[in-house]
Amino acid sequence: MAVLNVLCVSTEDFARNLGKRTDDRDVESYIHKEMRNEQQDALTFLRPRKHPERIRPLLAALDISDAGIIQVQRIDAALGEVLVATSVAGLRNGALVIDPDEGEWVDPDQLSTIIKQAGLDGWQIMSAVDVHAIREHAWETLDKKQNDAENSTDAPLAIPVDQNFSVKGVGLVAIGTVQTGVVNKHDNLVTAPGGDTGVVRSLQVMDVDVDTAYSGDRVGVALRNMKENALSRGIILTRPEDVGHIEVHSSSSIQIEKAPFQKRSIEEGTVIHASMDLQFVVGRCKEVGERIHVDWDAPMLVRTGASRRLILSQLDAGSMRILGYAINIQSE
Repeated sequence: MAVLNVLCVSTEDFARNLGKRTDDRDVESYIHKEMRNEQQDALTFLRPRKHPERIRPLLAALDISDAGIIQVQRIDAALGEVLVATSVAGLRNGALVIDPDEGEWVDPDQLSTIIKQAGLDGWQIMSAVDVHAIREHAWETLDKKQNDAENSTDAPLAIPVDQNFSVKGVGLVAIGTVQTGVVNKHDNLVTAPGGDTGVVRSLQVMDVDVDTAYSGDRVGVALRNMKENALSRGIILTRPEDVGHIEVHSSSSIQIEKAPFQKRSIEEGTVIHASMDLQFVVGRCKEVGERIHVDWDAPMLVRTGASRRLILSQLDAGSMRILGYAINIQSE
């Protein structure tokens, strides 16, 4: 089974037309399965709740998405922030679906101009809601993704933990999305940070027992011989031989690729939030020059060579909270 995770910024009714809801936490999951090329593939539409009131669910969905679908009911500041966040995350495949409120009108030309300014030139504009066309667009993206280097089974394993719990008779279970690499039943795994070890007792993808989970799969990993307090949200599960590709930063020296439309400047003492791999870490800028030096309130995990970006935001920045993303990241 091949799986594509799709950011879906929309109303609940819009998302329900795309798939069956399976998770209704801060980020809702709507799954659609089809038989394609003699195997069952799946699209998982990830709908962040409570935006624009809260930005963290949007960033969490972006952390694990490889495409996007945005329902456009009106052109306003909230839509602008979603487009900027999507661009900063590096999501180059997606579609905007014009679906105005009753009695309202969305100008396609104005929307086209805005997405170009936001750096989403490759995104498609759909003039009406067409569930089949939306899914076909996503399937095409999935087919392209299969050829990506990060989708290779040889890539280092990285599973950021979303949630964890203990099950009687099974033991510790971690739920997360395979960002890169593959995980197999009976693999030895280690946590970063922490270095706690365990053995994969069993794997489940979409409530089906499997022997192997691949990039893009939301997987349940039952672990044997791992301490119950070893896991929390944002911890990364990897193999002992792959742990070297994960750096643990207590402070970092970074440069910032500024977000489109962002006019704010970072100064000494500025408090920022960093989002990547389901982490949401507070940082304080202590030195600002050609490079910015940031002290983190909790360990920040950075995967070397990963295509996922470290998105920086400022929660008190009004309607444009996305500052940009970090480049040339160095541990201090």
